[in-house]
Amino acid sequence: MIFIPKIAVIGGTGKSGQYLSQELIRQEIPFRILLRNPQGFEIKSPLATVVQGDARELDAIRRLLEGCDTVISMLGQPAGEPPIFSQATRNILAAMQLYNNRRYIVITGLNVDATADHKSHRVKAATEWMKTHYPQTTADKQLEYEVLSKSSIDWTMIRLPMIQQSDDEGPLAVSLTDCPGEQISAGRLARFVINLLHNGQYIQQAPFIANAE
Repeated sequence: MIFIPKIAVIGGTGKSGQYLSQELIRQEIPFRILLRNPQGFEIKSPLATVVQGDARELDAIRRLLEGCDTVISMLGQPAGEPPIFSQATRNILAAMQLYNNRRYIVITGLNVDATADHKSHRVKAATEWMKTHYPQTTADKQLEYEVLSKSSIDWTMIRLPMIQQSDDEGPLAVSLTDCPGEQISAGRLARFVINLLHNGQYIQQAPFIANAE
C-alpha cells in the first residue's frame, strides 16, 4: 500500500508555490493550504482544503496543521512588510511539536549559508549582493536556517537560484556545498519537493538545486 502523506502547504499561491499546488492536484495528493486572502485562490479542486490565516500567527498554523503529518513552505516575502521567514518557521515548529509531526520542507535563497558550504565565487558574490541590497530579509532567512539547524525534526531547507515561471520537464542538479546552476524551473522544483515526501532524502540538510541542462 502506497503511503500518501497528509500535507499542509504554506505559500501555495506564490511564484513557486502555485506550481506546487497544481502538481499536488495533478498527482491526486490532497492538501490543506493556508491563505491570507482565500477569495484570490483560483485553483478549484476537492483535493485542496483552504484554511484562512497568516503564517505569522501561531493559531493559524495550528489550524492548518491539524490532521496533517507533513508541512511544505514555499513562503515568499510580502512587499513592504517586515521579514517573515524565521517567525513563520518558529510557529510551524511549535505546531509540529503540538501534533507530533516530523517532516518539514522549506525553500529559501542561495544566499543562506550552511555549515558544509564551499560556495563558488559566483555564488559568494550573489550572497554578498543580497546581504547588501536586502539586509533584513537575508538576515532573517539565515536566522530561519539557524532555528532549523537546532531542531530535531526531519527538516529539509532547499536553496534556490533564480526561479523560472515554467513547468518544463528536465533533470535537476543537486549539491550540498554549492549552487550548481543559475536557474530553477518552478515545475521541476515542485516535483523535487513532492519526491522528497516519498524518498526521505536530505533530512536535516540544506541542498542547493538548479536546472541541469
